[in-house]
Amino acid sequence: MFIRFGFEFDISSDGDLPMLLALLPHPEGVQNIIGDNRLKFEPHIPSHEFLDSYGNRLTRIVAPDGTLKIWTDCIAEMPREADVVLPEAELQPVKELPDEVLMFLLPSRYVDSDRLSSLAWTRFGDTKPNWERVQAICDYVHQHITFGYQFSRVDKTAGEAHLERAGVCRDFAHLAICLCRIMNIPARYASGYLGDIDVEPDGPNDFCAWFEVYLDGTWYTLDARYNTPRIGRILMVRGHDAADVAMITSFGTHQLNHFSVWTWEMPETTTREQALAALEKRAEAEAVIKHSSARIA
Repeated sequence: MFIRFGFEFDISSDGDLPMLLALLPHPEGVQNIIGDNRLKFEPHIPSHEFLDSYGNRLTRIVAPDGTLKIWTDCIAEMPREADVVLPEAELQPVKELPDEVLMFLLPSRYVDSDRLSSLAWTRFGDTKPNWERVQAICDYVHQHITFGYQFSRVDKTAGEAHLERAGVCRDFAHLAICLCRIMNIPARYASGYLGDIDVEPDGPNDFCAWFEVYLDGTWYTLDARYNTPRIGRILMVRGHDAADVAMITSFGTHQLNHFSVWTWEMPETTTREQALAALEKRAEAEAVIKHSSARIA
């Protein structure tokens, strides 16, 4: 299937402002992307892309004085498959875990594991040490937290989300990660695009956060907010928690003036050639707008 995805931000700042952007699909997220899979800037500015320690694609820029538009628009060609569910997947004893996985058992900025240790072992200690335990954690978080954008707070930890019983998708992910790590299940934060494919529409498109757990030598995707396998996830970033994968990190002050995200499935009959043509039409429209603006100026 083909999924069209992208975003558009308008930001403003005073003077040259160094910024770090985590806004591109992860190299492991989608292998087949149609279109120019890089960030675009208006006005055009130099940029430098690199991989961080988690394999995320980051972009360095220096935002100019005034307004800067940042956007991308691509199409992902991917199997029409939902998140994998493997009930027989077993938890591995800590002594058998690979070295590189151990760090995902430790507390981190938003995952204050020590705070909920007693709760976790009391509630999940008697569950089977396999997928059942992870699903029990997902069920608990899904039922415990009420979703709402009005509950968002940039400094909210997993423990605070549990206490307040409210939050956004990142809070669902942080709490699930926290409970998993307490139970010696390696867990990491992930976010990206998730459209309403084969489900009822759930409001305006936005970026979405979920989490991944390490079972039987493999990382699996789970989502405590929706608590059901979903189709069409496009991974952008991974990390210990949201602190590692902020979409925009500015080394100074900036203002976000406009923000829009899109991710939707194209018609089943769409061919690769038609998908490419759809992107080219946008490019043509952008060129016309730029030319008209230049003439007016």
